[in-house]
Amino acid sequence: MKRRDFLKHTAAGAAALSPLGRHLLGGMQATRATAKVALVRTVDRAAGIAAVLKLLALPSPGGKKVVIKPNFNTADPAPGSTHNDTLRQLVLEMQARDAGSITVGERSGPPQTQSVMDAKGIPALAAELGFDVINFEDLTGDDWVHFNPPGNHWPRGFDVARPIVDAEYLLWTPCLKTHGSGGTYSMAIKLAVGATHKNLMRDLHGARQTHMRRMIAEIHQAFTPSLIVMDGVDVFVDGGPSRGTRVSAGVILAGTDRIAIDAVGLAILKQLGSNDAIMSTKIFEQEQQQRAVELGLGISSPDQIDLVTGDTDSRQYAATLRGILAHG
Repeated sequence: MKRRDFLKHTAAGAAALSPLGRHLLGGMQATRATAKVALVRTVDRAAGIAAVLKLLALPSPGGKKVVIKPNFNTADPAPGSTHNDTLRQLVLEMQARDAGSITVGERSGPPQTQSVMDAKGIPALAAELGFDVINFEDLTGDDWVHFNPPGNHWPRGFDVARPIVDAEYLLWTPCLKTHGSGGTYSMAIKLAVGATHKNLMRDLHGARQTHMRRMIAEIHQAFTPSLIVMDGVDVFVDGGPSRGTRVSAGVILAGTDRIAIDAVGLAILKQLGSNDAIMSTKIFEQEQQQRAVELGLGISSPDQIDLVTGDTDSRQYAATLRGILAHG
């Protein structure tokens, strides 16, 4: 479905923005758990992150060991990988909130993780700001935790890096983009792949035509992020995960519910005009979303999303996204 046609067909969803629609939606939310997603329109990553965190009553990292999981699949420019300005600001925000320690952990692929981190200048940034770095490719033995929960689609179960599983405060920071290698899109749920052992990629990619998207969601049974901050200043509306059709979306999102964050991200892709896999499938019918809902990893429907804004531009954009979310 073309973006023009899609937006034309969201008129019914936009009715939820009328006084009656807001009343009915409010009535449903009054009896159901909701997930706040803070939204700020900006092209300034540092200012945007500071603003979304002020909009949230976020869990305090005070005194806790914070683990930040970025998207360093490759060293390609954002949204191919996490922008260094995003990582810098998140570290500063955690330090300002008295984090006990801060560690950035990642496993890249297919490039070697150390080469990706070196190309992005992460060792120098760590030395400047005073955080630690863990290359998950260097982990061995008991540094990996094996999971094989009932009903999962991994043929041998899956291994997750212990620093992620044992994190006292897990800060999840995905990019916002499509994924042309079978994942359909890469946001909060897809970010989990970089927390798994590289040896599992054959199992995952071998299931591209069957259960790949479900397997991605199933990794999240191993952990729960304390905070999710998604950089949507620049996004891929086609291609990805490393390179694709880049569009300036000018948005930063934050919340604690991975399903809600991805739902809003998908609404943004639909608003911008994306590929057929995004435009022709309803948000909660995407397989990553479906499986995450089945597993109880967060909200289960768009009416449970509470978009929080703090300025006129963001408020107007959130209104558009609410219509898209309601339509699906």
